[in-house]
Amino acid sequence: MSSIVVVHPSADQYGSDLQLLETVSAFRSAHHDVTVLLPADGPLVDMLKGRGATVRFVDVPILRKNLLSPAGLLRLAWWTIQTAPAMWRELRNVHGARTLWINTITMPSWFVIGRLARMRVVTHVHEAESDGPKWARWGLAVPTMLAHRIVTNSHAAADALTNLIARLSPKISVIHNGMPGPEPELGPPTPRLPASPATAALIARLSPRKGIDVALEAIAIVRARGYDIRLVVCGTVFEGYEWYESALRERAQAADLAGAVEFRGYVNPTWPVLADADIALVPSRVEPFGNTAVEALLAQRPLIASRTQGLTEIVRDGDTGLLVNPDDAGDLANAITQLVENPGLAESLALAGLHDARERFSTDAYALAILTVLNS
Repeated sequence: MSSIVVVHPSADQYGSDLQLLETVSAFRSAHHDVTVLLPADGPLVDMLKGRGATVRFVDVPILRKNLLSPAGLLRLAWWTIQTAPAMWRELRNVHGARTLWINTITMPSWFVIGRLARMRVVTHVHEAESDGPKWARWGLAVPTMLAHRIVTNSHAAADALTNLIARLSPKISVIHNGMPGPEPELGPPTPRLPASPATAALIARLSPRKGIDVALEAIAIVRARGYDIRLVVCGTVFEGYEWYESALRERAQAADLAGAVEFRGYVNPTWPVLADADIALVPSRVEPFGNTAVEALLAQRPLIASRTQGLTEIVRDGDTGLLVNPDDAGDLANAITQLVENPGLAESLALAGLHDARERFSTDAYALAILTVLNS
């Protein structure tokens, strides 16, 4: 048994946050002591403690997009100088810690501090930055050169790194996220006729990357074709994108969507929402992996997702779900129409998706793969 320090950039309950719980459970199953360092308190804290982790707080410089400018980088440098002593003390105060598990690439100072502390540094990459200035993407990738091992949650995330720094390739292990399914199982959606009302569920942060605006336009197109379909959106706005939420709500109030779109805010667990849905949508423009896509499969709901990055590693097009072109409301509308018109197809996709997700994205398989990297 040994001590592991895990550092993570938030205490929220979204994709990478919830996946951290499975990582901690994997470490604890091997009888490791786990200390998680977070920048602030939040709902994730009690969940981590419930998995057997010790949680401490330390202010940490987090590289956000609004810092990717000359002035922003200067602020980041000053922030790092101010916080580095406390980060060092917290790390050294964890008795017997030999491994530093960095659960993101957005906290570059931890790579340096971990190396200076002579710890084994492993980073778990949940990002797949393929757009934006190359210098900014390169700046995100460079600190990973200090890691002894790199875990990525998809081949897309691995490619995003190696396309910038090819020498990282030997360090990388691709481990798809593992997720627990609903208990008890939801079973298939209530049988419906092609002309019956239908509900689509979209669970995501309210951010342009998630393509909620594309879904709204697609629903409007399907409704204009004469189908009675509504959309339930679950998620809160990503900080700095309040304008996006306002635009979504304004669009939903237009005549062609009035009364057909419901914004429920943050919902956890999401299984009741999926239980009431006939179709699940993941219309992301970019998506390193896509936990909500796996959740839809485990809920046995027919899934339509964008043909982008990690989502193409989850959905087998035409077999376990449907893939559509990202940022293409017409293509998404056609796929929704196809499932609304053909409940039998929707049912067969959902059943195949359930079996595939149980086989490929189980928490047991994830834990085994994580421990293999930890011990290698």
